[in-house]
Formats: sequence, C-alpha cells, structure tokens
Amino acid sequence: MPKLQGFDFWRTTLKGACYVVAPMVDQSELAWRMLSRRHGAHLCYTPMLHAQVFVRDGNYRKENLYNDVCPEDRPLIAQFCANDPEVFVQAALLAQDYCDAIDLNIGCPQMIAKRGHYGAFLQDEWDLLHKMITVGNERLCVPITCKIRVFSEIDKTVKYAKMLEKAGCQMLTVHGRTKEQKGPLTGVASWEHIKAVRKAVSIPVLANGNIQYLSDVDRCIQETGVLGVMSAEGHLHNPALFEGRNPPVWEMAEEYLEIVRLYPCSLSYIRAHLFKMWHHTLQVYQGLRDELAKVKTIAGVEEVNRELKRRCQEEMANQVEGEKPKGGLPFPHWICQPYVRPGPKKLPVENGDRSTEAKTCSKRALEDEEGNPEFLSKNKLKKKARNPHKNFDLAQKPKYAKCEQCGNPKGNKCVFSLCRGCCKKKAFKETADCPGHGLLFKTKFEKSLKWKHAENEGMMNGDKAGGHIQTDSITAQLNGTESGNVV
Repeated sequence: MPKLQGFDFWRTTLKGACYVVAPMVDQSELAWRMLSRRHGAHLCYTPMLHAQVFVRDGNYRKENLYNDVCPEDRPLIAQFCANDPEVFVQAALLAQDYCDAIDLNIGCPQMIAKRGHYGAFLQDEWDLLHKMITVGNERLCVPITCKIRVFSEIDKTVKYAKMLEKAGCQMLTVHGRTKEQKGPLTGVASWEHIKAVRKAVSIPVLANGNIQYLSDVDRCIQETGVLGVMSAEGHLHNPALFEGRNPPVWEMAEEYLEIVRLYPCSLSYIRAHLFKMWHHTLQVYQGLRDELAKVKTIAGVEEVNRELKRRCQEEMANQVEGEKPKGGLPFPHWICQPYVRPGPKKLPVENGDRSTEAKTCSKRALEDEEGNPEFLSKNKLKKKARNPHKNFDLAQKPKYAKCEQCGNPKGNKCVFSLCRGCCKKKAFKETADCPGHGLLFKTKFEKSLKWKHAENEGMMNGDKAGGHIQTDSITAQLNGTESGNVV
C-alpha cells in the first residue's frame, strides 16, 4: 500500500483528528495518553525521544515505545529530537512499526535543547532540516511531520513553513510563539502567524498556543482556519479540556491512578501530573504538597488524593452560597482549570529610558533586589525557612572576576585569567602549565622528552658495550689459533 500524504494522511490515518494532545517530555506516557483519549483527545504523541539514545540503547526503546504498545492507543505519532539526518532516520526506522507517523521536533525552546543543539535551536539551519526531512521522507514507510515555533516576522515564518513542506513534511504543527517566549516571558501566542502559514502551505496545519478551554479551541479553528488544535499546559491542568468539562481535581486524579495500575509508569511522572492538576489546591493546602513529594508508592499517592478530597469536600460544605472563588480564579480551587503563568515584574521607566524596562527580561528581575520574601521563589523561601539568616540580596553577593572567554568565574591564580575549562583547553593547545589549576602539560611533556632521551642514550651505551665484548672475543679466538699453529 502506498504511503499516504498530506490531507489523505490526515483524513485516513489520523481519522481527521481535531483535538490533539501535545508531546511532552516525561508527561506523555501511555497512561496519560489513555486518560486523554477517554476524555475527547483524537490524536496523541509519544514524549519527545532522543534519536541518538533511541538508536544505541535497547532498554530506552523498550521503556519509551516498545513496551507501551496498545491497540487503543492509536492514532499515535512518535516524536524525535535530532540534528543528524542519518541518526534521525535510523531512529525513525526502529520506531515506524509502532506508530502512524514520525514527528521531528524543531520547536523545543528549553536550555537542554540549546545544549544538545536540537529543537527550536535548529530553526536557522534550513539546509540541515531540509536534508533530514527529505531523507526521512524517502526512506520511511510512514509520513514525516514537524512541530515548529514561529519567527518574530510573519514573512520569514511563512518561508520557513514552505521550505519544510517542499522537503517532504506531510503535516505541520505551528506553535505561535518564538523560541524566546518561555518561562516568565511566555506571553501570548500569535494566531496571526499560524493563519499566515495555513494559507501559504498545501498540507494540514495544527495550531498550538493559548488553548485553555474548549471555547478557545473553537475560536482558534475559526480565526486561523486550521484543521485541529494541540494543547499542552492547558490539558495538563484539565485532562477533560476537549470535553468542555471542568471536573473536580480528585476525580481526574482517581481515574488517572486507576489507569496507571493497568499501564504502570514512573512515580516521578505521576507526581508531575498531580502537581499540575492540583496546582491551585496545593496553594491552599501546602502540607499536601510536601506529602505528595514524600510518598514512595502509588498507594501512598492514592492516600494523599483521599485526604485532598476530604478537605475540599469539607470546604465545599462550608461554602457560602454566592461567594466568589478566591485568588481571582474563575472556579473554586478544587476544580480543574488553567494556570496562567505570571509575567516578569515590571520596572518603572524613568525619563523614557528603556534600559530599565529591558531588565525585566532577566529572571533575576522577578525577585526584589533587597531580598524581600514577598518576591522570592518557592525554592528560595524553603532555603530561607531552613536558614533564616540566608541573604538573597544581589548587591551583597561576592563579585567574581569573569573568565575572558566564557564569562564564568575565573581562577584566582590562573596564569591565563580563565576559568578551569577554558584554561585546560588553552594549556593543552599551547603545551603550557597553569599551577593555579594544577595543569602541568608543559612539565609532563618535558619530562617525557627527558625520559625518551635517557632511554635512547642507554640503548646506545648498551650497543657500544656489546661491541667491545664481541671484539675482545674475536681477538682471543684469533690469538688462540695462532698459538696452536706454533705448537
């Protein structure tokens, strides 16, 4: 049977999927996918898989794909991050029999993607991406899809999408944020970018970004003209999002834990999901947050869920009729609902000077310069509780001289005024010493030369001594023969 492409692939293989659960590292495991499908999801992705690890590690393949085979878990797309065409194709060939398509992740904006040189940090390397998709499209039996982030310019984003289509991409998911929009700088996704891409390409387009309720899904499809909508954060906080329901948090947790009994997964995955679903409730009952963090078994997690349910139901019984939810929430905290991440703290702009406003882009700007506990992160508040004298005032922190090459603190006694890593590279390259970092490349090299010189001299002296012995022996033999003749 020939490989289906474009709209035929979307209509037939993906069954016209409209509601899609995004691929999420460590949070798109089989149990969560099965819960999602129960509550309206048409299409799910595997967690992002690292192509190189998938190729070389059989256990990684089993744990993340092979052991999770389930007939009800279809249609399913396996997503890979990669930066080498051959490695990407090898991984995809190993996975293609267990999924309906292979997705190339070129949308991950996290620091780990920057260090590994994949995800959104490949979006400027069009030749590499073109080759990866082209080779994959030629050699695989299943279609290649892509998940991307946008550029700030709509025109460049459109050209980018058309390049991917030309290379052989059969479906495109467009996250309407740039790679810089993450964490406290997440902001609002641009549906205008998504709409422009959808109009420019001739393959199915899915939208991602700003999806918190089912009404957002309908509005996004209407405004952009896409065939379907993908949700990540919104769906993690409310797994019934695609049903248009907002159930109690303990109800969703109970159902998820029942599915986990059928399709076991790591306890860390379970905790992560419950922290998301219970986010607003754990702001009220903070002791339960610590309990959830401590439990070591699923039975322990179920016990924490029962306690959370008991407390919430007591609060519901004592609730005054007509009372508005606290904390500015649209629903009471025990109802599944989205979490809107706060943006960076705004600093005043004086005399039209934008330099202070630009400082809000720094994570450090989220905290008050004087270390006011009101503005400290939760982790720092915990450290403050353990050590009340701990000071987070940036002005009082010791200032370190920076490495001339990378900006890390330099070694105080480094002869090159560099950090250890840069110093080691320089000393090795130049065969030099740095006593401050304990690097003795020059000394060791000179010692090795002396040792070789001494060894060579020893060999030469040995040859000379052997030559003298051999000469004396021959002379003695000649003398002996001459004496015998005289006799």
